[in-house]
Amino acid sequence: MEIGYGMGEATWQIAKANSSTNYLGVEVHMPGAGKLMARLDEYELTNVRLIERDVFEVFYYMVKDSSLDGVHLFFPDPWPKKRHFKRRIVNERFLNDVHAKLKPGGYLHIATDWVPYAEWITEVFSNTKLFTGGVVDRPDWRPLTRFEGQGISKDHAVNNFRFLKA
Repeated sequence: MEIGYGMGEATWQIAKANSSTNYLGVEVHMPGAGKLMARLDEYELTNVRLIERDVFEVFYYMVKDSSLDGVHLFFPDPWPKKRHFKRRIVNERFLNDVHAKLKPGGYLHIATDWVPYAEWITEVFSNTKLFTGGVVDRPDWRPLTRFEGQGISKDHAVNNFRFLKA
């Protein structure tokens, strides 16, 4: 599952490289859906399904417990203003929901180019025993995303996290 696939550049590339694996893209803002669907059609990829819903609704109504191999969260909105921190997706509820939906040994991969958000992620995960893991190098399988490219062009440090269901 990829949460917040944006324009879908990582989604189609990962799906193309792993055509025998099924992927679910969840996004609340759909401008990128058309672009992603065009790429899926161009490469004749049939292993991706898209849902336009809030991920918490998807978790609650559409995804069985212990059914996901992995969850990707690449460059989520960091909501940098303190009054907006409550909108950040990485929080206790998110960890509980992801944990419930992952298979035993399943993973959560998060990437951000916003250092204060990376610190937030580290803090949120330090307060749970649901996952093990932390900062990792960018894996070869994860394509460069548009937001990542923009961050790199601004000399932002990119932080990758990999957490395993405990």
